[in-house]
Amino acid sequence: MLAVDIIRSKRDGRRLSPGAIERFVQGVSSGAWPDYQISALLMAIVLRGMTSDETADLTRAMVASGERVDLSSLPGIKVGKHSTGGVGDKVSIALAPLAAACGVTVPKMSGRGLGHTGGTLDKLESIPGMRTALSLDEFRAALADVGCAIIGQTASIVPADKVLYALRDVTATIESIPLIAASVMSKKLAEGSDALVLDVKCGGGAFMKTVDTAAELARLMVAIGTASGVRTEAAISRMDAPLGRAVGNALEIRECLALLKGKGPPDLAGLVATIASRMVRLANRASTDEEAAAAVHQALASGRALDRFSRMVERQGGDPGIVDDEGVLPTARCLTTVRSPRAGMVAAIDAERIGRAAMRLGAGRDRKDAAIDHAAGVVLAVTHGEAVEAGQPLLDLHHNNAPGLDEARALAETAVRIVDTVAPAPPLIIDWIRP
Repeated sequence: MLAVDIIRSKRDGRRLSPGAIERFVQGVSSGAWPDYQISALLMAIVLRGMTSDETADLTRAMVASGERVDLSSLPGIKVGKHSTGGVGDKVSIALAPLAAACGVTVPKMSGRGLGHTGGTLDKLESIPGMRTALSLDEFRAALADVGCAIIGQTASIVPADKVLYALRDVTATIESIPLIAASVMSKKLAEGSDALVLDVKCGGGAFMKTVDTAAELARLMVAIGTASGVRTEAAISRMDAPLGRAVGNALEIRECLALLKGKGPPDLAGLVATIASRMVRLANRASTDEEAAAAVHQALASGRALDRFSRMVERQGGDPGIVDDEGVLPTARCLTTVRSPRAGMVAAIDAERIGRAAMRLGAGRDRKDAAIDHAAGVVLAVTHGEAVEAGQPLLDLHHNNAPGLDEARALAETAVRIVDTVAPAPPLIIDWIRP
């Protein structure tokens, strides 16, 4: 079957056979399919969808396109984690060393920024010297030594996804439940975890805008993981406002350091602690939820989690001095403050607008080969429900005279809604999906 026949079949709404899906994935991996044909099929999938069987076939074909990591030489239950992406979502960076400090082995393969959301690899690479392109042998050695490692996909792990991931970012084909599920689960199944906790974001700043679509994605990924022998569960968490206060690569690393020192923003700290506790339970490092929560609290309070973060950074070639001197991180030359136009209370902070503003400042990319300004981004000065006065700072734009500054400022000025009275913020975690 020719590439054009497969594209036409999905364009016309027909189900793709396992053979057609395998041919597509092989074409992506080998380079036989050019970018324009891959993009055409991606768009057809976005518009026409895929059945659960097609999605499972796509996931299996993507896993089979490369090597699966063998972590059987490492003791204990290996627990992975993945987020579907959100504005200010730096959870994995603090979570991996925290869970490792509780005795959990955490293998983590991450990606780069997609659309208005940041990428874990881009954030980590704002640390001077930090390497995320580790070989599989280096990955296993880091896990054995530190208990956690966060790396990018190697050339041998799900090579098809690396191509698809970059193209989806720049062809408006990100928001597809089958494509997201196959991308996430192919990497998770290949990275060698025995159990997996997913964080499915829901809201204006997420790819899944409604609770129903987030739950659909969560159930699909949990089913794929469970059927593949990986104990999988998913949290559905809100992403209407940015997570934490910092949005942008080095800025978010600073916020992770604050969290690991016990000073992080409550929403971020709460989500990290909750997911870490679930990972401790899945790794059989605690017999009750209360015992797991206590272990997580102790790992933070004692400084063990911060020390584990320092060890992870050093093991991957980064400068562990950032723990004591954040000045080694990139810092923007310019700061532009957006102020409140009136007195009142903060009713909403539009995560997508903040994410797009950070992109325009240089913190994200609008094409797959674009460079990242690791110092650029947005830092919020207020949170939901906070009272403000006219002229009070709402947020700061960190930039290096970015050409998109005017657009970023316009987005930021409309991102924070001020009203007279507000209702309490709903819980951050909406639901848990388990097998």
